[in-house]
Amino acid sequence: MPEISIQRDASVPDRLRVARSLSAPNLGPRLLFFSGGSALNGISRQLKRYTHNSAHLITPFDSGGSSQVLREAFNMPAVGDLRSRLMALADETELGQPDIYRLFSHRLPSDADTGALAEEVASLFAGDHPLLRALTRPMRQLILGYLRHFQSAAPAELDYRGASIGNLILAGGYLSNGRALEPVLFLMSKMVDVRGTVRPIADVDLEIGVELSDGRRVFGQRAMTGKECAPLCTRVSRLFLSDGSAELPARSVRLPGRNRDLIQGSDLICYPPGSLFSSIIANLLPVGVGRAIAARQVPKVYVPSLGVDPECHDMRLSDQVAALLEPLRRDASKACPTSALISHVICDTQVPEAEREAVRRDHGIPCPALPLAKPEHPDRYDPVAVCEMLISLT
Repeated sequence: MPEISIQRDASVPDRLRVARSLSAPNLGPRLLFFSGGSALNGISRQLKRYTHNSAHLITPFDSGGSSQVLREAFNMPAVGDLRSRLMALADETELGQPDIYRLFSHRLPSDADTGALAEEVASLFAGDHPLLRALTRPMRQLILGYLRHFQSAAPAELDYRGASIGNLILAGGYLSNGRALEPVLFLMSKMVDVRGTVRPIADVDLEIGVELSDGRRVFGQRAMTGKECAPLCTRVSRLFLSDGSAELPARSVRLPGRNRDLIQGSDLICYPPGSLFSSIIANLLPVGVGRAIAARQVPKVYVPSLGVDPECHDMRLSDQVAALLEPLRRDASKACPTSALISHVICDTQVPEAEREAVRRDHGIPCPALPLAKPEHPDRYDPVAVCEMLISLT
């Protein structure tokens, strides 16, 4: 495979490109993100000002929160991260569909007494909930159909505390479309005028697991992130796909052709901020992802998370880059040049020069530092700064 060289300088913002995107976002560049979780949602909300053509391949392997309740009830992929990214990219103005947006974003109370919660759930399935009644009749009937399909399939003991109504609608649509996510995701995108494309990296009911440096194995995303369970506090050696109890062969899941087409049509590929293993690398595991990335000659940018990522215990920035490269090279070939998989690692100025020099030395990847964090919150990215940096590279 020939070496790929991307010459664009990330340290020099291209104001003309940025201004062009702001003036005509419908013609904006095709930025592709391998993502999951909520870390990218703030950036995504800003991104739709610059382009309506971004693509987001989301991990469906989440095993925490309200998504886990649905997974256990219906043996389905996780939909929570898909829904939240759809909402982040939705048209939130009055020209969009604010009533539908409010419905999809609403969560049932997690602290209501049993009677009050049961009453609100019943009003949803009856079509009497105020958020449903605010919709025009054709849309209300369509959404109500999905909710009633969900109701007919749900176990009687299902716990609705803290459940997202949007997740219930997605689950109902999944069940009523032959257990396929694509049709209901497409319909939900149209309902709220999503300014981009959101898809699961693969439509499968699987989980992830990690092998740790001490030889232990941990199964399930919720056990890895340090949010619902204690942090691992041991270095991760590798990530793998799992049925929840055992590792599956790498060939078990293939990149769907429609997602390969998104990669092949991209103007920039981004490994964005987020939990490194469960949100980013999880999307790189299906067969064909590494090859599709290597074949596309565009900038490929890693923007590491700010603050502490519990999944990156005892890992320097160069180690995080190596962890990203490992599944990509396993798929694309060990001889694949690094620049074909990651062309830039772009950090905030708070990252020490020694860390950035190690990336250049160990991997031969440019690693500039830019003022990307919020001055008042150094552990959070400034969405405008990140968006304009990415647009400048296209």
